[in-house]
Amino acid sequence: MSPAISAIPLTRIDGQTDSLADHAGRVLLIVNVASKCGLTPQYGGLEDLYRTHQAAGLEVLAFPANNFNGQEPGADDEIAGFCRTSYDVTFPLYSKISVKGDDIHPLYAALTSLRPETVGDGPMRERLAGYGVPVGAPGEVVWNFEKFLIGRDGQVLARFAPDVEAADPRLTAAVEGALAAG
Repeated sequence: MSPAISAIPLTRIDGQTDSLADHAGRVLLIVNVASKCGLTPQYGGLEDLYRTHQAAGLEVLAFPANNFNGQEPGADDEIAGFCRTSYDVTFPLYSKISVKGDDIHPLYAALTSLRPETVGDGPMRERLAGYGVPVGAPGEVVWNFEKFLIGRDGQVLARFAPDVEAADPRLTAAVEGALAAG
């Protein structure tokens, strides 16, 4: 893993400090999440993916963000409670961060810089534009539930559009390929 990315300080939703280095040797699916979004039901698919592949080395890391129409207004304890009671989430949740703009978290600044192109990009952008929602500059996170896949070696392997769900064959093939790569 890139020393710069692996050393970025992170805070889990329970206040414990962490970094991607703490997950070294595992395949990571990093997702910016929100609890009041039309895509929120993706928590269920992410949990299914996590439970299916955790033993093989997959970690889903969720980062709540309130960057898109105020769809993650809650405090960390409210978010954790919602995820637990609504979707039985067991994968790691982190404290709320910003995933774009002037206050972008260093992790997301690095991820978007390393992997500006997105698998499945287009339909979500068009849908948002149709609602008059600005979609930002190329390379920026478009909306909640955008996903970054990081291999065991720390390389950012792929980035998936928000509407590419966990069960989408493009995402599952990429995750299974990364897990098989050892």
